[in-house]
Amino acid sequence: MGKTIAEKILSEKSGTDARAGQIVVADVDYVMVNDVTGPIAFREYGRLGTESMFRDRMVLIPDHYVPNKDVASAEQAKEMRAFAKRHGVENYYEVGKGGVCHQIMIEEGFAAPGRLIVGADSHTCTYGGINAFSTGIGSTEAAVAFATGKLWFKVPETIRVELAGRFGKGVGGKDLIIKIITDIGVDGANYKVLEFCGDGVANMAVSDRLAVSNMAIEAGGKAGIFPFDRLTEEYIRGSVRGEYAPASPDADAAYCSTLRYDLSEIEPMVAFPHLPSNGRPVRDADVKIDQAYLGSCTNGRIEDMRAGAAVVKGRKVHPDVRFLVVPATQRVYRQMMDEGLAQIFLDAGAFVSGPTCGACLGGYMGILAAGERAVSSTNRNFIGRMGDKDSEVYLAGPEVVAASAIAGRIATPDMLE
Repeated sequence: MGKTIAEKILSEKSGTDARAGQIVVADVDYVMVNDVTGPIAFREYGRLGTESMFRDRMVLIPDHYVPNKDVASAEQAKEMRAFAKRHGVENYYEVGKGGVCHQIMIEEGFAAPGRLIVGADSHTCTYGGINAFSTGIGSTEAAVAFATGKLWFKVPETIRVELAGRFGKGVGGKDLIIKIITDIGVDGANYKVLEFCGDGVANMAVSDRLAVSNMAIEAGGKAGIFPFDRLTEEYIRGSVRGEYAPASPDADAAYCSTLRYDLSEIEPMVAFPHLPSNGRPVRDADVKIDQAYLGSCTNGRIEDMRAGAAVVKGRKVHPDVRFLVVPATQRVYRQMMDEGLAQIFLDAGAFVSGPTCGACLGGYMGILAAGERAVSSTNRNFIGRMGDKDSEVYLAGPEVVAASAIAGRIATPDMLE
């Protein structure tokens, strides 16, 4: 019997005939930690009492509290900086040279088709958008990967997701993944892979694929993986490090279930509090907002910034709304300035900052007060996710976020006057 993409990659990296349900020990191509998960991993590595270290496979990216918001976060950043210097870890991205970890992993060419990548952050599954098997791990596991370059995995079952058609105007990857999670629930893909296929894939921009893979974890998924194609090759050309070997499923691969979606039938969606599975069409959402947030590892790429800027150009942010625009990386920030996007947002009355995860995780820069509501292009809307436990977060794509900032309530661009 043939193999799924996940089974193909785990077989290659473990040197075994990996099949769903088996336990394998596999070589990881890269292991990533951020300023929150890294310090724990550094301490655990020290407790291993070994001098073995796979430096070339380690990537250290401060992003959650960047720039530092207080003494505690400054100490975390200092610990990461010191660890990188002490051990000669070259893949360290200092403030001002990096950005949100998952976008950096792609921009800097660590993520690539067919690779096995782990990261001490749950949204490491993002890189499945370019045909990698990537998944989140704990800090203790990261320490072991530092020392051995390997980790054990239970080979996951795979759900086949067949896509047909193409997105309509103002619809994208965020709308698709909210629809999928709403249909199957936040545990509908628990420890499974969502493997995307079908004619519709070729009609999806890679930025949309990355947004979909990013939120596979919100359905409990171990990974969300797209096939390699011409668009993937073009997207990573000039940035990918080293050689890579794309992985494709066999025609007779075994799947635990199949989902089917026609992209032309997907509407602009919004996930109501307090779960990503509470999706509804935006046309059914009449919700006044206090804040709109465009950014994050889900929708902070240049394509998202362009989409948002196109909506707000020549318009003004609603007087009752705070509109925060946060590019995912310094590179995206620079592109925004070069293309005049930052000026468009500023002219509209938005707050534009450098890259940080701060507001997304409720750390700082955009905290919600009790009773406040935000529409956000981020990936989670749990209770208290972006502020007070009595605040509310509504998840949506970049165009809906931008339109809502103008309208003062959740809206699509077509709803603007």
